[in-house]
Amino acid sequence: MRSKINLQGGAIIHNPIDYIIECMAMDQAGVEIQRIQTEHRLKLAEFWGIREGDRILEIGCGQGDTTAVLAYFAGESGFVHGVDTAPPHYGAPVTLGAASERLTQSPLGSRIQIDLETDILSPLLDYEENSFDIVVLSHCSWYFESAEQLEAVLQKARAWGRRLCFAEWDPRITHPEQYPHLLAVLVQAQYEVFKKNSSSNVRTLFTPGQIKGIAEQSGWSVRREKTFYSPQLQDGLWEVDMTLQSYQSELSDIEKAPSKLVTLIQSEIYLLQEAKQTHGIKPLSTYALCAE
Repeated sequence: MRSKINLQGGAIIHNPIDYIIECMAMDQAGVEIQRIQTEHRLKLAEFWGIREGDRILEIGCGQGDTTAVLAYFAGESGFVHGVDTAPPHYGAPVTLGAASERLTQSPLGSRIQIDLETDILSPLLDYEENSFDIVVLSHCSWYFESAEQLEAVLQKARAWGRRLCFAEWDPRITHPEQYPHLLAVLVQAQYEVFKKNSSSNVRTLFTPGQIKGIAEQSGWSVRREKTFYSPQLQDGLWEVDMTLQSYQSELSDIEKAPSKLVTLIQSEIYLLQEAKQTHGIKPLSTYALCAE
């Protein structure tokens, strides 16, 4: 991991994490959370081989956790174009609009463009062939409505970039403490099947094998794969707490929910509550790939 960066005037920041999180929107209570999130994404950027001068299209940029790291690695001669289908008011505790405004006005802002409410699959959206060196999807694929939608996005983006860099949670648990996170996303994925519209974090659950297969069906050739475990990430706890708080309302919103589905999810909730108390909660690992 890079240990310093030269800024204008010759000043040197010896801690890249401090520099990056200073560019992001958060309250004081969120500084440690952002530090942990940024450390994780620095590992991803290192694996992906993001370099000075890279032009990057980031699909599903969200609040910019990965966007800021990509911009840091791409340097002053690089560029990151982040797009997301969500509106500016989406997201908590910081909305996407507030996060993108802070990031684009920060010292990294001159190398960043963020377009929200932007659908990659819109026939009105297109870029010239090889406009970008890299296309990035970072922890966003579970927001997709279906495998077909993810394949269509990757296929359309194939003409725009020379390389694909991808990261998503890996449901293949290797530690007992990851079991609650897995149960939480499985519960969410099950009642998502019955929704016509959703704003949930887990809409379609993909495994590493499915992701690799979809990428290759879209015209990409996977060159490298790696699994990262970042045990300090807070996402597992967030997903577990949200699932326990919302599963009853989610089930009540399903019109004519099958009784067997209700019983199944209630059984999984019991397992989730027990696992939370027995094992504690750690996040799932992250599966990452590079393709050309």
